[in-house]
Amino acid sequence: MCTAATYKTKDFYFGRTLDYEFSYGEQIAVTPRNYPFHFRHMGDVANHYAIIGMAHVAADYPLYYDAVNEKGVGMAGLNFVGNAYFPEVTEGKENVASFEFIPWVLGQCANMKEVRELLAKINITGTPFAENMPAASLHWMIADADEAVTVESMKDGLKIYDNPAGVMTNNPPFDQQMFLLNNYRGLSPRQPENHFSEKLPLECYSRGMGALGLPGDLSSASRFARVAFTKMNSVSGDSEEESVGQFFHILGSVEQQRGCCEVAEGKYEITIYTSCCNATKGIYYYTTYTNRQITAVDMHREDLDGSGLIHYPMLEKEQILRQN
Repeated sequence: MCTAATYKTKDFYFGRTLDYEFSYGEQIAVTPRNYPFHFRHMGDVANHYAIIGMAHVAADYPLYYDAVNEKGVGMAGLNFVGNAYFPEVTEGKENVASFEFIPWVLGQCANMKEVRELLAKINITGTPFAENMPAASLHWMIADADEAVTVESMKDGLKIYDNPAGVMTNNPPFDQQMFLLNNYRGLSPRQPENHFSEKLPLECYSRGMGALGLPGDLSSASRFARVAFTKMNSVSGDSEEESVGQFFHILGSVEQQRGCCEVAEGKYEITIYTSCCNATKGIYYYTTYTNRQITAVDMHREDLDGSGLIHYPMLEKEQILRQN
C-alpha cells in the first residue's frame, strides 16, 4: 500500500511512497500552464497553474499519483479499497472524475483556503479514464505549508477532515486512523522510564530504546502511527540537503522490502518509489526500489508557459558512487 507525508523546515515538502507488486511505468510529469485539460463533466481548461508530480502518462494525459503546483499546494491519492465510493453526476455540483481530481484542484488553487472553497462545491465521480481503466479506489491528502486535509468520498458522503498530523496511509478511514494514535500517546523518543510497577526493579538494558512500543508491521494503521511519530519528532537543519535527506528518512521508516508483504502466491509489495517534492521551489526528488540515488526534476527548468506535456522516465538502474 502507500504512505504520504508533509514536512516543513525553511521550505515546505510533500511526498509519498508507492507500495505495489508491479509498476505501471510511472514518469515524472510537468504540466505547463497552457496544457489543455479536457474535463469530462466540467469542460475545457486551457490555462491553469503549472504542476509537477509522478504520473502514469496515457494518451498524453498525466494520471497523477502525487503532485504539487507552482503555488506550493501538494496532493496525493492513495488506495482506499473497500471504503471509497464515487457517486453519479450530481446536479448543482462541480462533477469531477476521480482520475482528474488532482489537476482540477492543483490547476486552480493557490492555497488551502481556496482548496476548501473548491471542495465545498465538488462531487467526485467514478467516471473511468478509459474502458479498460476503471476508477481506482482512492482517498487524497491535500496540503500547503500551513495546513493539510484528507478527502474521502464514501457511501455516506464526501468527508473532509483536518489533518494535523500531515500523514496519510490507507484503511481504515482517516478519522479512525487519528483515533488509533491515542494508543501510542505514551511513546517518547527518550529512554523509557519504569511505569510498570514500583515493586519491580525494571531497568533500561540498552542505549537507544526511544519509541519503545511503536508498531513495526506493514499494516496501514501501523505505518500511519510510525510515520506520524517519526515526522513529529524529526529534527533537521534548514538546508535543502538536510531537509530532503530527512524527509526520505521519515518515509524510509515504512519502506517495504521484497518478500516481507506477500499479496498473492509469489507476488510481493515493494516500495516502487519514494518521492519528496520541495513544494516551495517546485523540485521533485525521488528514489526507486532499484535506485537509491536521489534524483531531482526542477519544474522551473522547463518552459512553464508551454502547452505540451513534459515527462521523464524514472531512473531505475542503481547508481553507485565509487570512492576509490
